[in-house]
Amino acid sequence: MQIWVDADACPVVIKEILFRAAERTRTQLTLIANQPMRVPSSEFIRTVQVPSGFDIADHEIVKRAAAGDLVITADIPLAAEVIENGGHALNPRGEMYSTENIKAILNMRDFMDTMRSSGVDTSGGPPPLTQSDRQAFANNLDRFLARHPRSATDTGNTP
Repeated sequence: MQIWVDADACPVVIKEILFRAAERTRTQLTLIANQPMRVPSSEFIRTVQVPSGFDIADHEIVKRAAAGDLVITADIPLAAEVIENGGHALNPRGEMYSTENIKAILNMRDFMDTMRSSGVDTSGGPPPLTQSDRQAFANNLDRFLARHPRSATDTGNTP
């Protein structure tokens, strides 16, 4: 099991939680972004830089993530694709996407997108990340890692 991060839009505080969790659990953590990223020096943490472009990082995550891996993303279509491929997805606000809830979340996202493109003001973007969001993220990440421990066959070196 590995953790993949849609890192371009991932808040710094969430990345810091992930860095500590990767070290503590000895789990491979890979941040994928279209810009260079600074990460702590660790055998468990690495970055992959992809070219700029619409959904390039998302496509790279889908290509690399295996069934059972965890993807950290606020991108609902990416989360839906990861789940469809047997993976798991966690939003930086702490919401675990699942086969039970992803279709409803994706439908609401598509509905809001349609409303915005037809000119309806849908109140400009998500609110700032709160302390309770950070705590929900850390708690759900810890629960996931406890239920999906790294096995002895996980090398963390999948390209």
